[in-house]
Amino acid sequence: MTSDASSNQPPGYEPPRVWVWDKGNGGQFANINRPVSGATHEKTLPVGKHPFQLYSLGTPNGQKVTIMLEELLEAGHEGAQYDAWLIRIGDGDQFGDGFVAINPNSKIPAMVDRSTSPPTKLFESGSMLIYLAEKFHAFLPTEHYKRTATINWLMWQMGAAPFVGGGFGHFYAYAPFKIEYAINRYAMETKRQLHVLDTHLAQNEYMAGNEYTIADIAIWPWYRAIMQDAYNAQEFLNVGEYKHLSRWVDLIAGRPAVSRGRRVNRTFGPAQEQLAERHSAADFNTTAG
Repeated sequence: MTSDASSNQPPGYEPPRVWVWDKGNGGQFANINRPVSGATHEKTLPVGKHPFQLYSLGTPNGQKVTIMLEELLEAGHEGAQYDAWLIRIGDGDQFGDGFVAINPNSKIPAMVDRSTSPPTKLFESGSMLIYLAEKFHAFLPTEHYKRTATINWLMWQMGAAPFVGGGFGHFYAYAPFKIEYAINRYAMETKRQLHVLDTHLAQNEYMAGNEYTIADIAIWPWYRAIMQDAYNAQEFLNVGEYKHLSRWVDLIAGRPAVSRGRRVNRTFGPAQEQLAERHSAADFNTTAG
């Protein structure tokens, strides 16, 4: 009898001719995922006294921007002072009309630079890093090859991370039931990315060579999390084999601005790592709010 590998597989899903949204089939995030864009309610965003108004949550994408702002302040750029307001995505704050007016994609972070006239609206964390780097002439080399390398790795992160979070993280930790094919597919891709980073960092101190840049700021929050605490998957992914990546993770973690930045808009984890909102440097002397 001829062997058929497909005969050992469970019955597959047969897509309908036209997809229809099933509101109750979204797992843990069913209440905030939908197939249309736009505001669902009216909500005016608060505005503080500083040039930059950030509306965010302390996820890896949010941490990129708060780390960058703290690095700029650490370097003496007082024009980078900012107010960081908490956006509770689980409650749907990102669908308020005030937030959507800044970011029509309804994803954190969103930011407004009120030092310009009229104010400049910013969305997408990578765009914010470039904007801030160019505005303050910091953490983005001007030399041709180093600048290109920095932008290369920044764009790598923007394209790669969704496979880790929305791919591996979702199916491994958040999906309403385990799907072997999906977990295997995204675990393979996540490990491939870890190997890309580990191989590169075997020959380079930082992502763009010997200089700390926005490429490090963009990549670190996502891959530190994978290496240390995200999804409780460190044993499953055998992250201990990536020695050079681990060295870099610890190197970046030792920067005071990084330590501060990863706390901002964070409402989960150990209390000493949380700071729901940030309006001055003195706020870092508080915990859990």
